[in-house]
Amino acid sequence: MDFELSDDLKALQDMARRFAADHIAPHARKWDREADIPRDLVAKLAELGFLGIFIPTEYGGVGLGDLGASVIMEEVARHCGATALMLDAHNALCSAHLIRAANAEQKAKYFPKLASGEYLGAWALSEPGCGSDAAALTTTATLEADSWILNGAKQWITNGHYAGVYVVMARTKPDGGAKGISAFIVERGTPGLIIGPKEDKMGMRGSDTVGLTFDNCRVPKANLCGKLGEGFIDAMKVLERGRITISAMSVGLARGALEESLSYSRQRVAFGKPIFEHQSIQFMLADMAMEIDAGRLLTRKAGILSDAGRPSNIEASVAKLFTSEMATRACLNAIQIHGGNGYTKEVPVERYMRDAKLCEIGEGSSQIQRMVIARHMLEL
Repeated sequence: MDFELSDDLKALQDMARRFAADHIAPHARKWDREADIPRDLVAKLAELGFLGIFIPTEYGGVGLGDLGASVIMEEVARHCGATALMLDAHNALCSAHLIRAANAEQKAKYFPKLASGEYLGAWALSEPGCGSDAAALTTTATLEADSWILNGAKQWITNGHYAGVYVVMARTKPDGGAKGISAFIVERGTPGLIIGPKEDKMGMRGSDTVGLTFDNCRVPKANLCGKLGEGFIDAMKVLERGRITISAMSVGLARGALEESLSYSRQRVAFGKPIFEHQSIQFMLADMAMEIDAGRLLTRKAGILSDAGRPSNIEASVAKLFTSEMATRACLNAIQIHGGNGYTKEVPVERYMRDAKLCEIGEGSSQIQRMVIARHMLEL
């Protein structure tokens, strides 16, 4: 397995790095403070192809795989976890579900709008009463003539405030368990779709997160996405892909913490010399660098396997578990290195720490990843 990036991906990495430094880094603190990412940034991301990462070129996307997506996600997250999370929900959840399950007519209708930025995409699985136990969802979809009638509530929906299209999981068979869940495409403005206020979150504040309510929400019969009763199966496969992008996001946040700490430790003087020359600081920086490199390799391994069409579920869980917890450690070390300054909003490391914590929770918590990995070990 070759972990070296191709020339094309190196060029993509350079472009994403320069864009993030020029157009994201100078504004990320403001977006965090105001809890909003401006729409003009979304347009710029669309121009770069970052809203059509997985979407085939014939629909206006760039047709990248998971390795390419991980390159983009790391560079964006290096400066702003919230922007990376917005891209993750749009590409690795909403668009990825449509790629996996939508029919030809649905792809032709929605992919160009998603790739161009006309629509932001959102993905609705979690509910107020079920997060990790996603198969226990209670939102229902009942077929009446030529429409599905959705009733229920969803929670923690990234991009939900601005999304133009939602992929929504709902129960179509009351006693069917996981096999009684189907997926539906719901457009913004559909009567009965009620979008709640933005959540006031600890981190990832620029990325909007809302609850959704479906009150006799009438969706055309043709908007069933995938086969009836297979929505949950498709959703679990989508989450596998999402874990790779969350891993790359975690690496990016940790890298930001390291790079900011390196810069600060060269400038800050204590006991007559830059703190970088103190062994205690060197050890912290060395641990951060080692774990970031390990996390990036785990992420690339999962991406390479997925792009090759080989099983990558366990590799994605391993990468997601390791990188998310590693990112939190790296950000906490960065705050420690910065001392009192690190506890203020004058430097970005405290924001990185708040953003990184979400990576341990979203798209399958650390506890869920450990269960997935342990069950795999028992089957060996």
